[in-house]
Amino acid sequence: MGLGMNHWLVKQEPSAYAWAQFVRDKRTDWTGVRNFQARNNLLLMKKGDRVLYYHSNEGKEIVGVAEVTKPAFADPTAESGESWVCVELRPVEPLKTPVGLERIKADPVLKEMALVRQSRLSVMPVSAAQFARVIACGGGKPLGQK
Repeated sequence: MGLGMNHWLVKQEPSAYAWAQFVRDKRTDWTGVRNFQARNNLLLMKKGDRVLYYHSNEGKEIVGVAEVTKPAFADPTAESGESWVCVELRPVEPLKTPVGLERIKADPVLKEMALVRQSRLSVMPVSAAQFARVIACGGGKPLGQK
């Protein structure tokens, strides 16, 4: 993925931690990840990476864009001796139009996303092309444009 910005997707049930609550909190530690592949993805996140925020179970849609503000550190919710990590995220902007799972599955660029192929994974990489396509589908402007 080179030295540039990487892109990610995190999943959360809105009943547990909705986008609106994230916006009110202004930042959050993304704790509680207990899957080794998802943990490895957290370890790869760098400050400044952009993250798609996906509401799972209820809604099944990408609702906003967040940014990594602090790279991986020890997850304070882990049991003593466990090596789980978390990152700090801040909300950047909501999508004007949430991008639902059915639209993702029907889109030639998005249907190859890990979200479709590995539906149980809670933290996953997203290609730059997929990230740009989600932003376009959600009615946003490419990052860096006003």
